[in-house]
Amino acid sequence: MKTLFTVIFFTTLFISCSTTSENKELKDKILNDPNIPFIKSKALEVVKTGFNAGDGYGEVWIRDYNTFIELSGKVYDRNILKENLLVFFRMQGEDGNIIDGFIPKEKAVKTEGGYDYIFSDLEPRYAGHKNTVETDQESSLIQAVYKYISITGDKEILNEEVNGITIGERMERALLFLMNHRFNDQYGLIWGATTADWGDVQPEHDWGVFLTDDTHYSIDIYDNAMFIIAISCFTEMAPMMESRWKPVRDSLSANTRKHLWDNEKKKFIPHIYLNGSPFPEGFDENQIFYHGGTAVAIEAGLLSPEEIKESLDKMVENVKASGAGSIGLTMYPPYPEGYFKNKGMYPYGYQNGGDWTWFGGRMIQQLIRYGMISEAYEHLTPMLKRVKDNNGFFEWYTVENKPEGSGTFRGEAGVLYKAVTMLEDAVGIESEK
Repeated sequence: MKTLFTVIFFTTLFISCSTTSENKELKDKILNDPNIPFIKSKALEVVKTGFNAGDGYGEVWIRDYNTFIELSGKVYDRNILKENLLVFFRMQGEDGNIIDGFIPKEKAVKTEGGYDYIFSDLEPRYAGHKNTVETDQESSLIQAVYKYISITGDKEILNEEVNGITIGERMERALLFLMNHRFNDQYGLIWGATTADWGDVQPEHDWGVFLTDDTHYSIDIYDNAMFIIAISCFTEMAPMMESRWKPVRDSLSANTRKHLWDNEKKKFIPHIYLNGSPFPEGFDENQIFYHGGTAVAIEAGLLSPEEIKESLDKMVENVKASGAGSIGLTMYPPYPEGYFKNKGMYPYGYQNGGDWTWFGGRMIQQLIRYGMISEAYEHLTPMLKRVKDNNGFFEWYTVENKPEGSGTFRGEAGVLYKAVTMLEDAVGIESEK
């Protein structure tokens, strides 16, 4: 007769052996996946060629640089990485705001309806620009500095001065810009213009990157999650500031859950509107699930493991319903035809339901972080395959999985390389990090 101890022992042994077997099988799959060494080699090749976002962009953008600075650190001297960061601080506004990107001054050609370039005596080589509809530039720069220190160990950058103000102090000025100029007291969250998920195109203008008299101001998950991550990065770099900023971060996190999380639908609502919606009356915007903002919210620690699993399940459902190639699908369903004046924002176009590995790769990283290793590999696989099939890191993909935009999109290279190396670490594969 079997004793209870015997049953427990053999049950535990069976589970342990099964888990070990599954891990070995997954490890073997990853080791034998021909797309992985190709992607790693291709990513290093692409990042060696510069720091602009991709071949369709002349500028170095901070929201992009933040996602490939770690990859750039494998092929560039740290002083080059640091210099790029310092340019953003030299061009910081008096109110603490951070530009989107910079371009050599001689290439900053003013066109009708184009950028009103920003200039600074502290940085005579470059012209800057800022897409004012978005509220992620300050957060992106602080995250990028954190990553720079993580890969180089160069904490002295925090004490380096730009016009008599240290980088540490300038980072706090950037945080204070968001609190002083983009904070809504009623909800206790930061605001921006209405855009599609993490995008920087508002519906009310043919281009859509600047705040205008027609702008509908709103609060969304992406901006606030990025801000929460930035504060966490800042207080880890400057522990003496934790007593000042931890309460702010905790309040932002609590208010995000309170006001943006729909507990019944297990998703983030797209927007809280502060001066009305730009969309037709009767449009149920909360039918839309934002993939990118959800991935960043997970990085910010805003969802439980159970909620992460539910979010992934919803993303998979959306991919099947849309026919898209990966969970990098920006959102589902997309905004209907004509809801954005920008002609590129048609349903499943660009940021309105285009498939962006730039954000899908971040979701993969979070799945790995939360121990969902087999799911991470499963959903990473189509992203790797299309890079190999198209011999390049394209900016985004149509719902038919066709590549669009820049073919050397460094942000995609950065997030995929990191996802792959995290995956290898998770299953015990030693590799060049």
